[in-house]
Amino acid sequence: MLTDSTRSPGDATVGKSALAEIFHSDGAHFLKNYTMTTGVEMVTKVVNIPETADAVEIFIFDSAGKEIFYGTLEKLWEFPSLLCLVYDITSEKSFKSCAKWLERARAAAHGMQLPGVLIGNKTDLAERRAVEFKEAQEWAMKQGLDYFETSAKEMDNYGAPFHKLAHSFHQMYQERVELIQSIM
Repeated sequence: MLTDSTRSPGDATVGKSALAEIFHSDGAHFLKNYTMTTGVEMVTKVVNIPETADAVEIFIFDSAGKEIFYGTLEKLWEFPSLLCLVYDITSEKSFKSCAKWLERARAAAHGMQLPGVLIGNKTDLAERRAVEFKEAQEWAMKQGLDYFETSAKEMDNYGAPFHKLAHSFHQMYQERVELIQSIM
C-alpha cells in the first residue's frame, strides 16, 4: 500500500471539513453543525486503484481557512504530496483566494511536482452561484489542476476528486519506480 499526504486549503466555510469527513465515512453522514477548524484536522482513507492490486492510503490534512491561523499551518504543510483546493461556488471571494492558497501550497512543496484538484463545493446552492463552471475549469487547467464540482450537503460527487488524487499519486509512484528500475 502506498501512502500520501494531501493538503486541503481554502477559505473558511467553503466545506473542506464536510468534504473530508464525507469522503472518510463513505457518505455515511453529513454533519449539519461543524465547529470551525482552528488548526489542522487529519482523516485517513485507503483507496483501491482500479485495474491494479494496489491501494493508496490518503492522509487528508484539513486546514483552517482563516488567515489568522496561517502562521501555525506553515510548518504542518511541509512537503505535501497532493493538493485538494476547495472554494464555495456561491462566493467569488473564496474562488479568488484559491490563487493565494495555491501559491502557498506550491511554496511548501519546494519545487516538487504537486498534482492537485480544484473543487467547487456547494452545488446544492446553484441558484446563488457566483462562479461559473467554465471560469473555474479554465483557471484550474491553467494551474495544472483537475476541476470537480461537489455538494457535501447532498453528498454529490464527493469521492471523485479524492479518487483522482489517489490515482495521480499512484501514477507518480509508478513513474518513479520505472525510473529507478531503468537506472539499475
